[in-house]
Amino acid sequence: MAATPITQATRYFAPGISKVLFVPTIANPASPTRAELDAGTDLSGETNAIDGWTVTADTADTPDLVSTFVGKLPTTTSADDSSITFYSSQDGQDVRSLLPRGTRGFVVWMDEGDDPSLTMDVFPVMVSSNAKQRSMSDPALIQVMFVVTREPSENVTIPASA
Repeated sequence: MAATPITQATRYFAPGISKVLFVPTIANPASPTRAELDAGTDLSGETNAIDGWTVTADTADTPDLVSTFVGKLPTTTSADDSSITFYSSQDGQDVRSLLPRGTRGFVVWMDEGDDPSLTMDVFPVMVSSNAKQRSMSDPALIQVMFVVTREPSENVTIPASA
């Protein structure tokens, strides 16, 4: 008898499907309301690049005297510093007015789209910098760096529209 194969993923290309929101206030990040999400700003249309936004685990070695093999245990989790790179506007009316340094709130990732049958990740964040990226061959960009201030809520059900 063979092991049961994993369910085949319905593969997708994130651009055109994924949504990223900045939401200033969420009372319970493990269960945001539709009103809270709707009060946020959809950043998807101005997003050029993303980096980070993953939760990783640290480990601790667990050696013993009966084996030369050193096992490990997961210990703490953390999220690396993360960023979203946006297009800069020649008139200065761009992400810099929404997310100046020091801004606190939540970055919400709806990787498979804004669909209440799916899930999202909610990252409590603080903006640490807005770095202008200058180039002779690329559009003007601003990389907004975020620090994740508390444990993200992962795989949270997206609430239905009212």
